[in-house]
Amino acid sequence: MGHDEDTKVLHSMGYAQELSRRMGAFSNFAISFSIICILAGGITSFPLAMATGGGFEATFGWIVGGLFALLVAACLGQIASAYPTAGALYHWSSILGGRGWGWATAWINLLGLIFVVASVDVGVWQLFRDLVVSGVFHVDVTNWTVQSTDPLPAGMTLDQVNAINNNAYYVQVAAVTLIVAVQALVNHFGIKLTTLLTDFSGYLILVVAVVLTAMFFIWGAGNFSHAFTFANNTGDAGGGYVPAARTAVVAFLVGLLYPLYTITGFDASAHTSEETNDARRSVPKGMLHSVFWSLVFGFVMALSFVVASPDLAATAKDGAAAWFNMFNNLPAPTWLKDLIAISIVVANFICALAGLTSTSRMIYAFARDGGLPGSGLWRRVSPQWRTPVPAIWLGAVLSVAATLYSPAFAALAAGCALFLYVSYAMPIAAGLFAEGRTWTEFGPFRLGVFSKPMGFLVVVGTFILAYAGIQPPFDILINYAIGLIVLLIVLWFGLESRRFKGPPIGAEIARRQAEIAAAEKAVGESA
Repeated sequence: MGHDEDTKVLHSMGYAQELSRRMGAFSNFAISFSIICILAGGITSFPLAMATGGGFEATFGWIVGGLFALLVAACLGQIASAYPTAGALYHWSSILGGRGWGWATAWINLLGLIFVVASVDVGVWQLFRDLVVSGVFHVDVTNWTVQSTDPLPAGMTLDQVNAINNNAYYVQVAAVTLIVAVQALVNHFGIKLTTLLTDFSGYLILVVAVVLTAMFFIWGAGNFSHAFTFANNTGDAGGGYVPAARTAVVAFLVGLLYPLYTITGFDASAHTSEETNDARRSVPKGMLHSVFWSLVFGFVMALSFVVASPDLAATAKDGAAAWFNMFNNLPAPTWLKDLIAISIVVANFICALAGLTSTSRMIYAFARDGGLPGSGLWRRVSPQWRTPVPAIWLGAVLSVAATLYSPAFAALAAGCALFLYVSYAMPIAAGLFAEGRTWTEFGPFRLGVFSKPMGFLVVVGTFILAYAGIQPPFDILINYAIGLIVLLIVLWFGLESRRFKGPPIGAEIARRQAEIAAAEKAVGESA
């Protein structure tokens, strides 16, 4: 399908081709692969696997979680092939389930995206601090690192620890603000620059993951039996990472957040539909390939971590420091470890950069249908750069703001996978009821007779994930989830149900044609 055909499809849904359609199939894959980034969650969330089901959780748990993500990607791919728009989940839920369902999907998806960017960028700073500043350049980062208050570090008073923690907080805020500002500037100056970096990141992640995996296999302990070892490490056995002891079943379910926190954000392929050539085919492929290769390479990488551990019980006992202690003690050449450390930080930086791209397209698409306060501003596209500049900077500001209140941030960052998977399941659930009834037009990517059974499995799996996602240490999410649901219900029935019209349908699409022509003329492209 050519550029003109893509534009024609977009017009048929009532939208103008305002964004620059420069992305090919590989770039569409690479932006999702960059956000998934197995060098992000695959490393920083590894302690969660150790603190739940041990080696078995990190390996076979990764397969279970990865297969579920692949199932979700396939179901979303079918809908994306029918409706390739930047609004993606929001637009699909509105078309298949009604305005209210779409409006709720938009807010849940947007919150998930904001907290993905926020949590990854905090991770960028912490990885840069610990792996590069301290690990490569051997600078003392004690004053930049939050210290425990119970027990107190040896030789420190409570006042000294509080002073260090206050300083660490402000340093982190400044560092994250700078990181996000650079990512916003890259996004500001056109999709060409962004895709150049995410294309590079696609190759970088694969190469670094292969080298890192080889390092752990070569210089690790070589205990392959660890991959089949299930140990319920909840409570003290896992260094208190999961604070209370739980049953083995609950431990395994909570541990599935290791792969599912990592393999998320692949809706970026859909959010960049309006910038992708042959979107009806490229977007489903982009989502499926990004999840599949993350599943494969991530599994082998997680296996190498587990096999490298000389003592799984001791590794689990290290808690949040589990992976870092293993990496630091690996007897690999120093120059190689330094190079890998820097590469991991770069990959995480581009991961969050791609996340901001996805977030800004969601804001832009929701705003052009009047879904946000100040929508007239957030829907604007720069005629020079053909990017939604106000939406980019709003996404950047919200991402930094999300990191400011530490207690809430810790919970919501952990819950971003939960928010995103719920938002993924919502259009799929709507499609279960709409398929064959109100949903009769499909794209070239079809699941056929497997569509409804796969969709049903996604919905059931999401309920299980929701249960796992609100267990300690993430139980504070119960309060946030209830609060969010109540707020959405009150806002919808109190105001938005009368004000918000949703995406254009029926006669409204025909009435928009003059507006579409004017919008495309404003950004320098004739309809």
